Amino acid sequence: MPYTPEMVEELDMLSRFNLATTQQGLKVHHDADPALVAATRRLYDKGLITQVDGGYLTDLGRDAAEHAQAALTILKSPRFL
Repeated sequence: MPYTPEMVEELDMLSRFNLATTQQGLKVHHDADPALVAATRRLYDKGLITQVDGGYLTDLGRDAAEHAQAALTILKSPRFL
């Protein structure tokens, strides 16, 4: 299944969370990029974050963010041996 633009936007949002701490959340302001606002809303609707405008990762959201950030790290690397 190919990634949809909406999925890419959600992955982008998940990549913004700091996984080094559970004490830091994110706030997406209503006047932010509409695609980011919509992606944040979808993540909330899916139960991955605690607030419609960001908040904190849920347990499921943390798992998703860890996988998203790991994939991004791998894809950014020039080459793994």
